[in-house]
Amino acid sequence: MTWDNHTMTTEFILTELTDNPQLKIFLFLVFLTIYLITMVGNLGLVALIVTERHLHTPMYIFLSNLALMDSCCSCAITPKMLENFFSKSRIISLYECMAQFYFFCFAETADCFLLAAMAYDRFMAICNPLQYHAMMSKKLCIKMTTGAYIAGNLHSMIHVGLLFRLTFCGRHQIHHFLCDIVPLIRLSCVDPYINEFMMFILSGSIQTFTITIVIMSYLCILFIIFKMKSNKGTGKALSTCASHFLSVSIFYGCLLFMFIRPNSVKEENKDIPVSVFYTIVIPLLNPFIYSLRNKEVLKVMKQIMKMS
Repeated sequence: MTWDNHTMTTEFILTELTDNPQLKIFLFLVFLTIYLITMVGNLGLVALIVTERHLHTPMYIFLSNLALMDSCCSCAITPKMLENFFSKSRIISLYECMAQFYFFCFAETADCFLLAAMAYDRFMAICNPLQYHAMMSKKLCIKMTTGAYIAGNLHSMIHVGLLFRLTFCGRHQIHHFLCDIVPLIRLSCVDPYINEFMMFILSGSIQTFTITIVIMSYLCILFIIFKMKSNKGTGKALSTCASHFLSVSIFYGCLLFMFIRPNSVKEENKDIPVSVFYTIVIPLLNPFIYSLRNKEVLKVMKQIMKMS
């Protein structure tokens, strides 16, 4: 079979989350509600930050881009999953599969770098308040955000390019609700050693680099917090740090479990529950964690509601 014929004829079948008809309806309504709240919450947050000039600071610029990437991830994954609840075939073409994985990988990679940038921004704001505005200029902030997008694009393009070198023999059942790299590697008829190696090297390097920045930043922040004399200030800073670190821990924990754990390519039964967390639950939680606990954002939202 030639490569051209292979790409034209190959189709995959995505796994359904349940075969119980009543449970299907319930899960459909649950995930549809989550999807709508996720999109309204994240895109609403982006619109709020873009329209309010006094929110054009590094922290909110990073936050708006994180919300945009969470929206991208939800758009790439959830609509197809909702469709498959009532689809008898659950077929996804090769190109559709690769497009879904590209946007998913792009969003998740950019999220890693944006979370690291946000942690570094908080480190500078709390640990070096006098130098904060000089060090964290808007120009630097834009460069860091652009770098996150470039890294996400390169990472996803490399993996998609390597996936196209694999041969998939006929129609295959993907043991997942989305086109992810690990389930696709399992279906390959040729040795996927290069794909596995590059996945371990690239994903491992990105996650190690960004999580190191996050951990070091928060450790320095905690050290400064515990040195504060004001109990009120300590409690406020600690509460904000704890909520941010909780979101980061869930996100990185899921990614590390999926891609860096031993025998990750061979184990199928653990993929779906973990993936639901970092593709669906975390994009839902981020707007609440990063904005509804923020007094400036809440103040702006209250002003808009009064005006309307």
